[in-house]
Amino acid sequence: MTLEQGTLLNGRYRILDILGQGGMGSVYRAMDENLGVEVAVKENLFTTDEYSRQFRLEAVILASLRHPNLPRVTDHYVIENVGQYLVMDYIEGEDLRQRMERQGTISEEDAILVGAAMSDALAYLHTRKPPVLHRDIKPGNVKITSDGHVYLVDFGLAKLIQGSQTTTTGARAMTPGYSPPEQYGTARTDPRSDIYSLGATLYAALTGIIPEDGLARVMDNIQLTPLRKHNPNISRRLAAAIEKAMEAYPDDRFQNAEDMRRALLNASSKTQRLLDLDLNISVSPPPPSSENSNGTFSDMPTASPNSALGNSFTSVSTRMRRRFRKFASSGAWIGLALMAVLTIFLFSQGNLPTALVAILPPNVVQTYLPGAAQSATAEPFELFEPELTPTSTPPISFTPTPEPTEVVLPSPTNTPQGGTGLIAFASNRAGIPQVYLMNSDGTNVHPVTNEQDGACQPDWSPDGMKIVFVSPCRERVDSYPGSSLYVINIDGTGKTPLPTTLGGDFEPAWSPDGTRIAFTSMRDGYFEIYALNLENNQIERLTDARSVSSATYARQPAWNPFGTQLVYVLRRNSTTQIWLSRGQPLTVQPQNQHEQLTSSDNTTTSFLPVWSPDGEVIIFNQTSLDANAPASLMRLRYEDRLSRTATLVNIPPPIVDVSFSPDGFWIIFESKSGENAKHDIYIATITGAGLKQLTTDPGVDFDAVWRPLPKATAP
Repeated sequence: MTLEQGTLLNGRYRILDILGQGGMGSVYRAMDENLGVEVAVKENLFTTDEYSRQFRLEAVILASLRHPNLPRVTDHYVIENVGQYLVMDYIEGEDLRQRMERQGTISEEDAILVGAAMSDALAYLHTRKPPVLHRDIKPGNVKITSDGHVYLVDFGLAKLIQGSQTTTTGARAMTPGYSPPEQYGTARTDPRSDIYSLGATLYAALTGIIPEDGLARVMDNIQLTPLRKHNPNISRRLAAAIEKAMEAYPDDRFQNAEDMRRALLNASSKTQRLLDLDLNISVSPPPPSSENSNGTFSDMPTASPNSALGNSFTSVSTRMRRRFRKFASSGAWIGLALMAVLTIFLFSQGNLPTALVAILPPNVVQTYLPGAAQSATAEPFELFEPELTPTSTPPISFTPTPEPTEVVLPSPTNTPQGGTGLIAFASNRAGIPQVYLMNSDGTNVHPVTNEQDGACQPDWSPDGMKIVFVSPCRERVDSYPGSSLYVINIDGTGKTPLPTTLGGDFEPAWSPDGTRIAFTSMRDGYFEIYALNLENNQIERLTDARSVSSATYARQPAWNPFGTQLVYVLRRNSTTQIWLSRGQPLTVQPQNQHEQLTSSDNTTTSFLPVWSPDGEVIIFNQTSLDANAPASLMRLRYEDRLSRTATLVNIPPPIVDVSFSPDGFWIIFESKSGENAKHDIYIATITGAGLKQLTTDPGVDFDAVWRPLPKATAP
C-alpha cells in the first residue's frame, strides 16, 4: 500500500512525497523529525523471514559506509506484516538518465569524470570486509547534484560477499542491457559484475543507446556494437576502456575498479593529471531552471543512433577542493555563519526537530519573519568550501511544521499520483464490441473503431500513437478463431490489416522497440505464439508447444520492458502455468532457455501474465480448478522466479487482465461486484489502495490497456 503524504513512519520519518515506485516497493522523500533533515526512505514490501534477516544484516553493513560519492545509510527498521525500510541521505538533483533524456548524450569528458567517480566509489565498496556489491548500476542510479557532485545511489539490491558464496535468493535482480551475464540465473557475481554495469552505463550515456543484453551476447552469440560505430566522436582510448569493462566473460574485464578508474582518466590528456590527486570530481551541474522529475525505476528509452551525434554539452569543470588549508583559513567565517544560523533557528522553534524543541527553555518564543515565503529549500552546507565573497542575503523564510499525527498504516488514496494518460479498452456498450479510449479517471469516453464484426484486445504501439486490435470480435470470449490483426491511428484513421492466414490471430503484444508484434495464432490448428516483423512483414513461430504433447499449447505472450524476454501461458498436464522464454529461437523445451515460473500442482491454473514497467515483477491471474472460483491476482518478483514463490495481491477477486500505468504506481483491470454483475474497468495501486470503478455503463467493458508514455528524443 502506497504511503500517503504526512504519514509518520517509525515515530520519526514524516512522508513528504513519493520519488518513485518499482515492483518491490516505493522510495519516499521524508523529513527526519528528530534531526530536521530530509531523507530518502526506501521500502521493501516482501517481508518473509529470510528477507527480513538478510535486510537487517545488509543494512548494518551499509550503514558503516563512508565515501564522498555514496549517500549514507542512517537507519533501518522493519514494520511487521507491512515492510522493511532503509533510510538514506536524500540527494537532490538530476540522475544520469534524466540528463540523457534532456541532452541525448553526454560529453566525453563528462563521461570520464562520472566513470572515474563511480569507479572510486566501487573500489571503496569492493574492498570492504566483507566486500559489498552494488549490483544495480545504471543511469537512473547515478545522481548529479546542483553543484555538479556525483553520487552512486540506490542500495536496494546491494549484496555482501561472504566467502565464495553465490548470490542468495531474494537479493538478485537485473536490468537487461546493464546487467552482466552472470547476474542472470544462479551464477556467482563478484566485483567485476559492477564493473560491467558501469561500463554499460557509460556506453549508454555516450551513445544514447542501451547496449546489447549481456545474456544474449553469451547465449545467442550476439556481438556488442562498437561504441564508436554509434558515436565516432569518442576517442579510441575511451571506447576501448568501456568495451573492456563490458567484456562478456569476467576474466576479460578490468579485474578491479581502480584499474578501470585509471584507464578512464588516462583516456584523455585533460584528465590524466587527476590520476593521483585526492579530488572530489564534479561535472557540469543541471541547469537551475530544469525540472527534474523523480521518475520510477524504469530505465532510459532507446534512442536512435543519430541522437548520439552532434549534441553539444556544457564544458566540464573539475574543482580541486583544498580541504584543510581552505578550512583553516576560513574558520572565523564559518564560526560567524554558524552563530547567525543558530540564532535565527532559536527564534523559529516551530521549525526545530522535535527532540530539540523538548530541551529548549520555555521562554523561547516562536517567531516568523513578516512577509517571508512559506517554503524554502536549504542548499547543502559544504564545510570544507565556504564562500568568502560577500553576497547579498535574501530574506530567510520558514515552513511551519504541522502538528505531528502518528500514522503507521495509511488509508487508501483515491487520486492517481502519476497514473495519468489514456486507456484503451473494448466495450459492447453500443451493441457489438468496439475499441474505445478514455482518460485515466474514466472521463471522455469515445470510440476508435467502427468495425461491422466488432473489435477488441487492443494494445498500444510504444510511441502511444497507434493501436493494434483484433477483429472479428462479436463478444467477450476466451479466444477468437478466424480473427485477424489490424493497426489503426488513435484518431481512428489509417486502419491497416496485418498479414494473416486461416485459423485466427489474436492476443497481440507490441514489442517495446516497436519492430515486432507477438500474438497467439491457430493457423496450424492449435494455439502457438508467433511474431510479426513490422519492417519486412515476415512472421516467425516462437513456440513449439505441440512438440511436447498433442494437448500442450502456448498463448498470451507479454514482452518484458526491454524486449528481450517473453512471459506466456503454457498448458501442460491439464493446467496452465506461466513460463518465461528468452533467446532465439523460442521453443518450450526447458533446455532451450525456458523457465517455468508457476507450479504444476494440478490444483490451480495461472494465466494472463504482465510485466511491471521496471521489469522487476510479473503479475498474473490464478484460480483453482473449481469452475466457480474467482480469479485472484498474484505477484512474482523476477529474482524469485526459480523458487516460484508468488504472493497474493491484496485486491478482492475477481480481478483479471491487468495493465500497469507507465509509472508503475497503478493498475487497471476487469472486475465485477456481485454474482450477476457485468464486467467493468477498475483502478487501484499495485498494493490495493485507491480502488475505484472507472466505467459504469450497462455494457460489458473489458481488455483495458494503459497508453505508454511517448519515448523522449534528443533535441
